[in-house]
Amino acid sequence: MSHCSSNVCCIIMGGGRGTRLAPLTQVRCKPAVPLGGKYRLVDISISNCLNSGYNKIYLLTQFNTESLHRHIQESYRFDYFSGGFVEILSAEQTERSDAWYRGTADAVRQNLIHIALKDNSTVIILSGDQLYRMNLQEFVQQHTVTQADITIATKAVPTTQAHKFGIMQVTPDWRIERFVEKPNDPEILQLLQICPTLRARVKDTSDQTYCLASMGIYAFKASVLKECLDSEDHDFGNDIIPRALAKYRLCGYFFNDYWEDIGTISAFFEANLMLTDNLPPFDFYNEMAPIYSRPRHLAASKLNSCTVNHSIVAEGCIVTNTNLNRCIIGIRSIIRGGSQLENVYMMGADRYERLDQLSENENNHHPHLGIGKNCYIRNAIIDRNVRIGNNVRLSPESKPDGFHQGPIFIKDGILCIAKDGVIPDNTIL
Repeated sequence: MSHCSSNVCCIIMGGGRGTRLAPLTQVRCKPAVPLGGKYRLVDISISNCLNSGYNKIYLLTQFNTESLHRHIQESYRFDYFSGGFVEILSAEQTERSDAWYRGTADAVRQNLIHIALKDNSTVIILSGDQLYRMNLQEFVQQHTVTQADITIATKAVPTTQAHKFGIMQVTPDWRIERFVEKPNDPEILQLLQICPTLRARVKDTSDQTYCLASMGIYAFKASVLKECLDSEDHDFGNDIIPRALAKYRLCGYFFNDYWEDIGTISAFFEANLMLTDNLPPFDFYNEMAPIYSRPRHLAASKLNSCTVNHSIVAEGCIVTNTNLNRCIIGIRSIIRGGSQLENVYMMGADRYERLDQLSENENNHHPHLGIGKNCYIRNAIIDRNVRIGNNVRLSPESKPDGFHQGPIFIKDGILCIAKDGVIPDNTIL
């Protein structure tokens, strides 16, 4: 392979405001949202880079970045001799511009001054809020072999979902002929359908038609990236890529594995709960390509007289006399006796409470961190450091979307409790 790892630079986009993931993004950016009980979303993209041998990683952030910064600093420390780093570049005011990032391309443009790029190097641009495992070395290798100026990672999606993505048409040698952002016109969609040969590679055996969607993952020749950013264009998908078609050689890279763009509460909820399946489409147990995160040195979890079915319990938890059915229980979770949880992602806590704090809670009739006794919770996301009292019943059933009461929100038919939320004893919803 002509491109060695030292000649590849990775840029991870920290995402916008993430309003569709609220309330999980009220106090943190999307890449910092806890995933799978012990990880953060950004760990996926960083791990894909590291497992591919690429350790020069820039992370571009803008909104609610404090928890992300802390996580990165505590998780990714490379030895002095490796030359590797994960460097956070936050939006900043300068003499040249006092504007915040106006899109993905603008974010990279504003930070080019901080990123040392040689013209003959390759730049990979990734999203910080997707769940997938990709060998980026193969991606870069195809980019090099096809002599592409820009390579776009693509995924086959049903034509019925094409309106959510940038859709492209490719030649048999993967040259991109056409790129349409979020097409809706039935005639255009018919033209953009993939050929029978490529359709045969898609795992779905139904007669559903498919299109090739951009995954928002790009490989650029560094010189081409600089030329593309020497413009007023703000976004890669909307502006840079469509304009580049007329001037540069663009190729597609076919990714034929699990990939989920976690942009909504329902997508986030399902992506997490599917991890409890016998053979989930995304595998955290792959030792050849591990997902890295912060080492916490927590004790093993303790389950006292519990019934557990298709659930994941992260480290440092104490769960007593509880029925767990299709649940993810995050780090340091405390669940007291007689409770029943079904389809619940409980993110856990950042700390344990001391005995004197527990006594103070009781004196003030304030719920402890975690879940109290005799609770019933169904179809819910419980954010970090939530306090749920005794005899609480929570379910989104029969509640309208957009319902909001204190720290409780109903979104996409899922009940969400915001970070640090307090639910008093005997609450029934």
